[in-house]
Amino acid sequence: MSLEIFFGIMVGLILGLTGAGGGILAVPALVIGLGWSMTQAAPVALMAVGAAAALGAIDGLRKGLVRYRAATLMAVLGAGFTPVGLYVAHRLPESGLSALFSLVLIAVAVRMARQPRSLQPLAQAPGGQGWEQKNCMLDETTGRLKWTLKCSATLALVGSFCGLLTGLLGVGGGFLLVPAFKQLTDIRAHAVVATSLMVIALISLTAIIGALYSGVRIPAEGVIFILACMGGMLVGRMVAPKVSAQVLQLGFAVLCVLVAGALLYKI
Repeated sequence: MSLEIFFGIMVGLILGLTGAGGGILAVPALVIGLGWSMTQAAPVALMAVGAAAALGAIDGLRKGLVRYRAATLMAVLGAGFTPVGLYVAHRLPESGLSALFSLVLIAVAVRMARQPRSLQPLAQAPGGQGWEQKNCMLDETTGRLKWTLKCSATLALVGSFCGLLTGLLGVGGGFLLVPAFKQLTDIRAHAVVATSLMVIALISLTAIIGALYSGVRIPAEGVIFILACMGGMLVGRMVAPKVSAQVLQLGFAVLCVLVAGALLYKI
């Protein structure tokens, strides 16, 4: 099995298991595993993550889990900020991008490691603890989001930041989307994952079009990596319901720290 296939399957598998977080490992897999530069790896990683996320989003749409209005708003704002991230990325030194990526990985690891210990069930009815802390709430009668100014502004801010990171680091932003959705809305977990995957797919598509327009070309190894990532995503989505969420979070946190250390060592 070639390294492109192996790393592609692993990234897709983690992406499918975590719902979105695995996308942040696509760039390190290409940089550390295949010896590519950050600027070479970013567009291929975006294509891989975007294609894999699209498969997950289609599955979510088929099952009626995707909050497509929220996903569209975040994707539109994210698409607007992706070129800003690309502009900054092309003006930063390779070592600076690697260091920044490592810091993001460590931040994600800390959040994932702390989450299993800090998970507290929020109240499921008005008046319970935590009920008023949600920026976006579902309407009990329609099952849809209540589109208040606060909710719209929250989703727009999250989408914009994800777009910026997509352009800057070549990641889909799922590591931000999933926890933000869980913290700021009362959408159920399966819908959170499906909606996040749709946002990632749409934002990544915008960044991919921009990269191709600017003359970026995908080598044969990159195509193999992308296809393998899509296959891993399908397997991950099938296996995800059978794996403990806490085990996934802690394992992913450890992996992020190891990858961050490898990137820093490579600088």
